[in-house]
Amino acid sequence: MKPSMIKEAVKVHYKAKQPMFLWGGPGVGKSQVIKQATEELEVSLIDLRAVLLDPVDLRGIPAVNGDLKAHWCPPAFLPYSGNGILFLDELPAAPPLVQAACYQLVLDRKLGEYTLPDGWLVLGAGNRETDKAVVHRMPSPLANRFVHLDFEVDLDDWVEWALNHNIQTEIISFIRFRPALLSNFDPMKNEKAFPTPRSWEFVSKLLNVSPSFDLEYSLFTGCVGNGAATEFAAFMRICRQLPDPDMILMNPEREKVPTDPATLYAICGALSARASEQTIPSIVKYGNRMPDEFSVLLIRDSVLKDKNVTRTRAYIEWATKHKDVLI
Repeated sequence: MKPSMIKEAVKVHYKAKQPMFLWGGPGVGKSQVIKQATEELEVSLIDLRAVLLDPVDLRGIPAVNGDLKAHWCPPAFLPYSGNGILFLDELPAAPPLVQAACYQLVLDRKLGEYTLPDGWLVLGAGNRETDKAVVHRMPSPLANRFVHLDFEVDLDDWVEWALNHNIQTEIISFIRFRPALLSNFDPMKNEKAFPTPRSWEFVSKLLNVSPSFDLEYSLFTGCVGNGAATEFAAFMRICRQLPDPDMILMNPEREKVPTDPATLYAICGALSARASEQTIPSIVKYGNRMPDEFSVLLIRDSVLKDKNVTRTRAYIEWATKHKDVLI
């Protein structure tokens, strides 16, 4: 299930108060999607890393009050009021005894003398056993307490997220050019660095501080591995030779349109990152001079960047001419 559908599923499960578990490979954005869903629901999020807990951490410690009986004092990190999602992240990586401690919390919404408030839902997430990560097989009684969904990386969902979270446009353009490198994790290889949505975000953060040219390749390799880094470094050289995107927006009918596919992807990324109601007329004019498949890509990514462009006359006229590819 792609991320946008996962986010909607989280909202449905929250309203139904039905526990859900999200399975996916490392670095694909599981935690990010849960966070986005809680923001849209306007509820709180408590993110518990189950792998860091001991069984007694969840139950709390005993205390004796006036009746001379032991009463369990639950931990302060559990919710006691309000509305939100209690997110048990990396649950399969937790020791079996910690997973067993979650049984009652997930199904009965209780943990000893503690009761989960009515406005809260328990969600879990973790890597699959096939990912060769640090994973303990989830006990059947615990697994049967969740609805299980598989997280699948989706190119368009990631591009929309990246355009609106300040990911470097060169990275977005490159992933459009080489979509297989958005997430390329092979559990059979013992690689320390490999391409994932998370590791491409690392690359973007490093580019934000403008490292020296001599250092760049080593940094890329440390984030996404040698193969992806080699291709991305070559793509970056193309991007640095592009005409100024602002000049294209100023003279969309006169600036040169390249013919090389990699360069076209780079220009689409640079222009769509600047999409707004003010710039879309120039973007459409330039896009009309590009090969059809790149014209469609440019306008679609512009909409992902700013949905308000769909209200402009320039977009409506373009969409009318290309209605067959927008269905």
